[in-house]
Amino acid sequence: MSNAGSGLVIYAEQDGASPQGTMNTSTLSAAPPRFARRHSHRAGLRTVALLEALKGVLALFAGYLLISMIRRDVDFERAAQKLLYLLHIDPELRLSHDFLRLANRLSDVHIAWIVAIALAYAVLRFAEGYGLWRQRAWAEWLAIISGCLYLPLEIYKLVRHPSLFHWAILGINVLVVLYIGWVRWDEITSAPAMRTAGSSSPYRM
Repeated sequence: MSNAGSGLVIYAEQDGASPQGTMNTSTLSAAPPRFARRHSHRAGLRTVALLEALKGVLALFAGYLLISMIRRDVDFERAAQKLLYLLHIDPELRLSHDFLRLANRLSDVHIAWIVAIALAYAVLRFAEGYGLWRQRAWAEWLAIISGCLYLPLEIYKLVRHPSLFHWAILGINVLVVLYIGWVRWDEITSAPAMRTAGSSSPYRM
């Protein structure tokens, strides 16, 4: 008799434990995720950040090179002609004429202006690159605004003097602006879902 009673007790305990285990499993499986799904833009933003940092380095190098040439009383127009010859570029092209005219004007530029422009441009590019590398919203807005400011100038240059170089510069700027704009749009539209998921999660501290 005692064996039968103990068997009934064991069966009752097993029967009562089964629904509770099922309920706990369903509750855990139905729990919302801690983080909402969103796109990862780290690789793309860091690629653009490296590009912006490279622009800053090139600006500093160009400024240093120009200052060194001015101090040595270098004939910029003649140096430009030698550069075109070394690169096998036709000096009769419109782009070559513009390059030679610009080189001729460099002799009259004050060193202080070169330093100020090079430093200002480099600081802007380094700041933008740092912010994009850290995925900061202000850097994304800065990249969009600065890119849009350059587009009219690049289009004007392309209309006045069509060349493969101007097409390449314009294409890169357009791609960067479109990509950063898409990143900003994706982050803005996914922000409400992220806040909702965080507030409704049972694991939120």
